[in-house]
Amino acid sequence: MPYLLISTQIRLEVGPTIVGDEHSDPHLMSILGATKRSTLGNNFSEYYVNDAPRVVLDKLESLGYRVVSMTGVGQTLVWCLHRE
Repeated sequence: MPYLLISTQIRLEVGPTIVGDEHSDPHLMSILGATKRSTLGNNFSEYYVNDAPRVVLDKLESLGYRVVSMTGVGQTLVWCLHRE
């Protein structure tokens, strides 16, 4: 899975960080220390870590991921990463 999206709410810049959805690579999620949870009212699960996005980005860089783009969507910050 070469592409990865991570995100966080602007008011939560110090964490938690969403690092994947229910179809994400379980091995990668384990390396990041992520836990899968569902939010009441959503019919899908997401993987979360308590780390700040900066810490997650550092971990992903050490695994060969590079940031392709970053944007703000409403009150959410989103990073798109790619691994060769």
